[in-house]
Amino acid sequence: MLIDFFCKCREYKVPCTLRELLDLIRALEQHVVFASIDDFYVISRALLVKDESYFDKFDRAFADYFKGVLSIDLDLSSIPQEWLKKNIEKMLSDEEKAKVKGLGGLDKLMETLAKRLKEQEKRHEGGSKWIGTGGTSPFGANGYNPEGIRIGQEGSRHRRASKVWDKREFQNLDNQVEINIRNIKVALRKLRQFARAGASDVLDLEDTIFSTARNAGYLDIKMKQERHNVVKVLIFFDVGGSMDDHIKVCEQLFSAVHTEFKHLEFFYFHNCVYEKVWRDNNRRHSEPIDIQQIINTYGKDYKVIFIGDATMGPYEITYPGGSVEHNNEEAGSVWMERLLSHFDKAIWLNPQEEAYWEYYHSIHIMRQVVYQKMYPLTLDGLSKGIKVLL
Repeated sequence: MLIDFFCKCREYKVPCTLRELLDLIRALEQHVVFASIDDFYVISRALLVKDESYFDKFDRAFADYFKGVLSIDLDLSSIPQEWLKKNIEKMLSDEEKAKVKGLGGLDKLMETLAKRLKEQEKRHEGGSKWIGTGGTSPFGANGYNPEGIRIGQEGSRHRRASKVWDKREFQNLDNQVEINIRNIKVALRKLRQFARAGASDVLDLEDTIFSTARNAGYLDIKMKQERHNVVKVLIFFDVGGSMDDHIKVCEQLFSAVHTEFKHLEFFYFHNCVYEKVWRDNNRRHSEPIDIQQIINTYGKDYKVIFIGDATMGPYEITYPGGSVEHNNEEAGSVWMERLLSHFDKAIWLNPQEEAYWEYYHSIHIMRQVVYQKMYPLTLDGLSKGIKVLL
């Protein structure tokens, strides 16, 4: 059964592998779930689907295989759309409902529906036979029948339908929405390079077994260093002004990166990076940090991420003295180029909707400064940016 289910998932373009199928089989052998289709759905999705963007495809494959929702082959395209419009709300008394009889099972319902589709030639309201609205027929909308097929009705009223026949609209996960902490973490996990570092305080089970066997069965415990993500990240956050509109998503990103990277440093700037940045906005004037100090402190292997909407006066990037806050002796683009020439990998994430980028001359200039490596701060943009940093 699982092999057929696995093939059905592959048929729906879910990129699961044999390794994941074996993991699912092993989980069932260990009775992680038992005799529950809902529990099986949860464990199979967790093991077979490694990317949230395939959840909808998995759901369709699961429904097709276990429920057969796609196996009923009836063409309803001949039903005029106006027939399905809600014109009346049929409300029956309890006595009237008791007099209405069902057709006696789903097979009989489907057989009768197919027959009605061939025979009916016009719209019908009320009544107990034809496909229509407001009647006691088993087929249609906004009426009543103890068992029937609901067609074209928005929402349930009596919750008695045996089948709901509406076009099912599936929507992919929107990779253009503003991301949340969970989505950020999922994307950031692609930016991983593990290595063993630190004290040897983790049990090396494989080596322990091998050494114990070589030691005539006497226990010989072996330890090893714990694996850590060795990727180093340097983040520059634009704050104030127009960035106040994007505080929430920046806070989410800030929270996510703190849990994903051991080697993380962050700084703040306003509009464009100049000769100084800062760590604490309350001490930005008393404790600034020179850009040259950052270049001297952090190695080329740090991955650099700039977060900002890049909406400012063009002079703030291109001219000395262009800063709105102080008289900068060198243009912002000069300091940006110094950073970019030092670090091997750098990107700019822009929380401004990409559709508006073309209306800001400063965004065009900043994109040129960062060698077109500017991406929208969306799930898709973050994923693309991470690929550049790898």
